[in-house]
Amino acid sequence: MLSVDQDGLGAFSAVGEVSDDRVTVTVTGEVDMSTADAMFRAATPQGVRGATLDLTAVTFFDSAALHALIRLNERYPGGLRVITSAQVHRVLDISGLSTQPWVTHPA
Repeated sequence: MLSVDQDGLGAFSAVGEVSDDRVTVTVTGEVDMSTADAMFRAATPQGVRGATLDLTAVTFFDSAALHALIRLNERYPGGLRVITSAQVHRVLDISGLSTQPWVTHPA
C-alpha cells in the first residue's frame, strides 16, 4: 500500500494499492496545485501498467488536477480508469474531458 498525505492541507490523501500490474488510488479532499503532484505520484509506482483513480470523495478539483489526469492518460494509454465525484465530473465536463473513455461517473 502506498500512501501520500499532505500535512496541513485539510483532508487530502491519496492511498494506492498495487495488485499485479495495476494500482488503485483512493483520493480524498481537495486536489489542487499543491496536491495534484502527490496524486500523480501515488498513481505511478514502479512496475504498474495501469491505474484506477477513485475520486468519489474529492471535494475540489482544479486545472493542476486536470493536468495530472492528462499526464496519467499519457502514461497509461488504454489503462486508465477514473471514477469521479459530482464535483470532479462537473470540472471534467466544463473542460471537455468528461466524454473520455477513461472517465466513469458513478450512478
